[in-house]
Amino acid sequence: MDEFVIDISQDRLDDLRERLARTRWPDAIDGAGWSYGVPPEAVRELAAYWLDGYSWRAHEARLNELPQYTTEIDGQPVHFAHVRSDRPGALPLLLTHGWPSSFADFARVAGPLSRDFHLVVPSIPGFAFSGPTRTPGWGVRRIAATWVTLMDRLGYDRFGVQGGDFGSLISAAVGRAAPGRVAGVHLNASVTAFPTDDLSGLTEERARASGVEEWQEVSGYAVIQGTRPQTLAYALVDSPAGQLACNLDAFASWGQDIGGLSPDDILTNVAIYWFTGTAGSAGRLYKESAPDWAPPAEPDPTPTGFAIFPGDTTVRRYADRVHHVVHWSEFPRGGHYAALQAPDLLVTDIRAFFSAL
Repeated sequence: MDEFVIDISQDRLDDLRERLARTRWPDAIDGAGWSYGVPPEAVRELAAYWLDGYSWRAHEARLNELPQYTTEIDGQPVHFAHVRSDRPGALPLLLTHGWPSSFADFARVAGPLSRDFHLVVPSIPGFAFSGPTRTPGWGVRRIAATWVTLMDRLGYDRFGVQGGDFGSLISAAVGRAAPGRVAGVHLNASVTAFPTDDLSGLTEERARASGVEEWQEVSGYAVIQGTRPQTLAYALVDSPAGQLACNLDAFASWGQDIGGLSPDDILTNVAIYWFTGTAGSAGRLYKESAPDWAPPAEPDPTPTGFAIFPGDTTVRRYADRVHHVVHWSEFPRGGHYAALQAPDLLVTDIRAFFSAL
């Protein structure tokens, strides 16, 4: 394993500024708001801040406070942060981000969690400093097997896992890939209900489950990335404003949670994708993971906990079908990106779940 430090050269920062300054902006229909996608005023405002207010160097230094390393597994470079706890006998905890996030999402919770856990925070293959991928097949199950190998190399025989969004799928798959070794699986932003599911009989969870149908109306990005990710990649890797618009749509929950994340949190993730040129390979995760969306035939016996935040579509009835659910929490604030939007609640819930095992 090699030590790793984020160090983006000044010429690449200068190139970014030049590209942002000469962005060719598209037209838009007056008064359309978010109904056709991200409105120009939202992208222009954030792009202007990226150009003249946001400090990459400050966030680069903040992220470099996390000890980081790289290794090669299954022919793929894997980047990860590794924060050891001072607590004797601390449980190792593997944290996995989703799309369009990065390992940076966990920087805010790393300090509090490291009081109780040894933290391993990898970048998904194809994302950021673990990218790009060079071969096909990097779906959820292959990534889960890679995470098990990573924990082996770090000398961790028994460990917990946590993840949200795609990280929830990967974390659950780690539990199935290493039965008996995973102490528990903690998930947020986890999809359990699908449009084909029978929602009859649901009461208070019906509105939450209906969020899946609402997502279908804005899920064009998932269809493109699940079928033709290479075609989209040319635009994203060539235009920082294009990269910003694509990611901002998701971070703003397609217009439903505008302002839910700080401009700095959004731009740090977008900048990491931009500087590493991994928008295309990150998008490939949707195509590579298509076979992994189907729920397993049998429930996984690994103890599993769910943290439910506003906007999540997780339904207990369906979660029980594929998980051994021993912990269930619902919170009045936060959102899909809980590590950024409600880090205090997420940290508290992770501690409560693992301390009860």
